[in-house]
Amino acid sequence: MISMPKFKTYPLESIGYEEALQKQFSLVDEITRQFKGSEILMRGDLGVVRGLNRPRYTEKVEKVLAAYFHAESAMLVRGAGTAAIRMALHSYLKTGQTLLIHDAPVYPTTQTSIDMMGLKTIRVDFNDLSNQDLPEKPDGILVQYTRQKPDDSYDMGEVLAFFKERYPSVPIITDDNYAVMKVRKIGVELGANLSCFSTFKLLGPEGIGCIVGTKSAIEKLRSENYSGGSQVQGHEAIDVLRGLTYAPVELAIQAKVVTELVNRLNADEVPGILKAYVANAQSKVLLVEFDKPIAEDVLKYTEEFGAAPNPVGAESKYEIVPMFYRVSGTFKRFDPTLLTTTIRINPYRCGADTVIRILKLSVEKVMESCS
Repeated sequence: MISMPKFKTYPLESIGYEEALQKQFSLVDEITRQFKGSEILMRGDLGVVRGLNRPRYTEKVEKVLAAYFHAESAMLVRGAGTAAIRMALHSYLKTGQTLLIHDAPVYPTTQTSIDMMGLKTIRVDFNDLSNQDLPEKPDGILVQYTRQKPDDSYDMGEVLAFFKERYPSVPIITDDNYAVMKVRKIGVELGANLSCFSTFKLLGPEGIGCIVGTKSAIEKLRSENYSGGSQVQGHEAIDVLRGLTYAPVELAIQAKVVTELVNRLNADEVPGILKAYVANAQSKVLLVEFDKPIAEDVLKYTEEFGAAPNPVGAESKYEIVPMFYRVSGTFKRFDPTLLTTTIRINPYRCGADTVIRILKLSVEKVMESCS
């Protein structure tokens, strides 16, 4: 009896190579509007500058990011994407208020932020908003751009348009991690009040997050973020720009490799695979479902053949060789059996042939040990 695949995926539509080039060109154009040519060759300044309460270079980079994402303001924060989301929630919500979220497993650090703030969540299926029992008026809305479970299919633009029409005065925050520089428009460009993401996932420095959007909300956060040790220093801000400049094209190439891999694996190039999927889990990756529960055994061998055994920042500047890993935490919570049947592969900077070789050799090792 042939087992059937467990799910159907609806990956986000990635921009192609030409669009990625235009994103790179647009960002560099904004850089030239804010920086003198000699400034961008320097490492930036330090400290709490009078009148800014942060380095001048950091302010300049924030202006570049606000203009690039067509937003009123931008703020770089310490604590990566987690802190960006936490601070964004804090800018609009207070303890005990209600937050409307998708009815799916919540990313663990986001759930921690919700718990820390004492927010009451209202869960609604974003895949089918027209047939949901919606609350009269929540205090805030949080939408994650990428998928929280394998069969998520909602379109960010459509979800935001729906909520903007139904709740015109309710603030909307989007978690744009793993979507920035991969999609045409991020949340704030589609109508959200604030977009949040980690720059570490975009070839940037460790621990730096970004919030872009409504000026009043960001100014509130900036006034509270007073201490010198909390500021993003000038050299870190410059590194954010450098990473963002190279990210679009690298991510477009990565998406192309993922698509090639899905086609080749579903053409039975590697024995023992039931189905290969493109999925945003959370980054756009390859999910490989085996026809037997050998996923954990396969992962015991992939490192031996050159694959990274774990993420660093999921698409950080440190990640070059392909990563073979278990399914994401949110997917695991959706279906725990995926741990035994399915692995995720992110090719990072490698080509399809490298992934095929490592996967084929690892599966062969497992088959040998079972014979």
